[in-house]
Amino acid sequence: MNAPIISVRDLATRFGETWIHRNLNLEIVAGEMVALVGGSGSGKTTLLRQMIGLLLPTQGEIRMFDEPLFGGGVQRERALRRRFGVLFQHGALFSAFNVFDNIAFPLRELKCFDPETIHDLVMLKLEMVELLPRHALLMPAELSGGMVKRVALARALALEPELLLLDEPTAGLDPDRSDSFVRLTRMLGEELGLTVVLVTHDLDTLAALATRVAVLAEQHILAYDTIDAIMRLDHPFIRNFFHSERGQRALAHAH
Repeated sequence: MNAPIISVRDLATRFGETWIHRNLNLEIVAGEMVALVGGSGSGKTTLLRQMIGLLLPTQGEIRMFDEPLFGGGVQRERALRRRFGVLFQHGALFSAFNVFDNIAFPLRELKCFDPETIHDLVMLKLEMVELLPRHALLMPAELSGGMVKRVALARALALEPELLLLDEPTAGLDPDRSDSFVRLTRMLGEELGLTVVLVTHDLDTLAALATRVAVLAEQHILAYDTIDAIMRLDHPFIRNFFHSERGQRALAHAH
């Protein structure tokens, strides 16, 4: 069996006197699209920030591509981080850069591409997220919410990552824009053979994208399985989240 793409072992996180996670374990294998769900304050975004190296856990280990995420020097950490892309909740575009420069940013940081190659790669990424060449000159303030997400996705894909991490990717989008962003993400995930981890509280997004769901409750991963299997579990969070009227509607629509 292949080594997991992400392996979280015995993770614990404490802020002051408050424990957010204790004894949290999760393994994600290549090709999965995993939705991380949990109640407000359950530590979903904290866990995602730890997976991308922005936050050090109090205890435990995170391995990515079978290597420890932290330690081993700047060069090794940088090489590891080139293998994954991140889409932050509100896009997190640089407001002073136009669309082209936002997408080009990670390519320029590497200092191993000439300007012509960077131009070609940026245009390719724009096309991948179904934006037009003329959109490259727009500033973030001129973009709709849906376009911000697409530009952020293009930037996350700039370095041809194997793993894509998304924080609330459809937050703030109307249903139509949300549907089209989910369709695009699923299509790119399949075409590029990506492993995807997304934090979401949106059931429509989860039902349309996730092959497996990790439920974060009571400070650890309470369950990790397919949606159908998760829905058979008797737990207050699962009942409230999946078996609400809205939840039933989203899941019926997905099937």
